[in-house]
Amino acid sequence: MRLAAFLSALLLLVPGFCSGAEKAAFVARLAAGQPQTVVTYGTSLTAGGAWVAQLSAALEKNFPKLATVVNSAQGAMWSKWGVENLDERVIAKKPDALFIEFSINDAYLEYKTSVEDARRNLDAMIDRTLAAQPECEIILLVMNPPTGVNLERRPKIADYEQLYREVAKTRGLRLIDFSADWQAVLKRGEAQWLALVPDGIHPNAEGAQQVILPHLLKSLGLVP
Repeated sequence: MRLAAFLSALLLLVPGFCSGAEKAAFVARLAAGQPQTVVTYGTSLTAGGAWVAQLSAALEKNFPKLATVVNSAQGAMWSKWGVENLDERVIAKKPDALFIEFSINDAYLEYKTSVEDARRNLDAMIDRTLAAQPECEIILLVMNPPTGVNLERRPKIADYEQLYREVAKTRGLRLIDFSADWQAVLKRGEAQWLALVPDGIHPNAEGAQQVILPHLLKSLGLVP
């Protein structure tokens, strides 16, 4: 076994190494000194999401010059687009870790994507990525809920979010679910919600910093 791979496996076994959540595999590999390419793939919540740059900065701080973060998401797209563009946007990057989120737009009524279609598309993206990159760590994301007219256009968003939970459980994938974090913001009132999600669907940089990033870093095992 190569030394880096041995160290990566050893770090996962050392008691107390994961002081918060169990470290993501790509984080453990970074800790072992192995360069990693991380690809984020999804909708405008990722394409224009400040959390991607914030994650990249956190990885650079912890593992200087080892992590390359590629934002391959596209605004206004959904899982059908995700499948059609997977080769160019994801597989060509040879990711060591892949974050996927498309539920917010799979639920968009005008795209006419059933929950079953969304599940097939998600499975296809996972299967094809792993066929090309067997060691790639797939991480599924459940993002923030839409409100107002954005919710009216996505009346069954909860069903599309649930399929991500089910696929993660069935396939043994890491899931990072921000639902409870955002529900806590909503409970604090409309003013607080709009301060972080001004248009009712896209968190601003402060929303990402306050709500998304802390949960993300903890879920990846980067902080206690």
